[in-house]
Amino acid sequence: MPIDASEVAHRAASDAELIAWVDADDQPLGALPRAELRERGLIGRGTFILLFNSQGKLCVHRRTLSKALYPGFWDVAAGGMVGATESYAESAARELEEELGVSGVPLRFHEKFFFDQPDNHLWCAVFSAVWDGPLRLQPQEVIEARFVSVAQALAHSQQQPYCPDSLAALQRYRQAGHG
Repeated sequence: MPIDASEVAHRAASDAELIAWVDADDQPLGALPRAELRERGLIGRGTFILLFNSQGKLCVHRRTLSKALYPGFWDVAAGGMVGATESYAESAARELEEELGVSGVPLRFHEKFFFDQPDNHLWCAVFSAVWDGPLRLQPQEVIEARFVSVAQALAHSQQQPYCPDSLAALQRYRQAGHG
């Protein structure tokens, strides 16, 4: 499947965005372009919004092939990198609206944790929300989305590639007694 020209342009703009750069204790160090932060292996901030419907089903979506990290992977959370001038909550609301077209819903903050893999060093803020309205997918970032049970999402993650950072967010959410 070829990458669409609008995805390429979106990726270039995304790579140039100024992202919050933090240390191992989540203390601000400044702002860097997303691509530089990634290439230098530095720590950023990210948000993960677990979107449920009122029946308790979780929205999972598949990322576009143009994504720098985990292209084409399934994701159990909307979200992304926190901008240089944003709070975690502001970033979560923006990302949920950009990726899935969901706005005006209360976001419940759960926790922050540090995710550390060779290609992804991230302070993660986990939020949840409930939404029964239609999804409006951002075509440059999301190929498809659907609501499934958490058990179905976890079983599917054993057969298909899923983003490990959002899976970690979901596992921590469940370990804390949610979902």
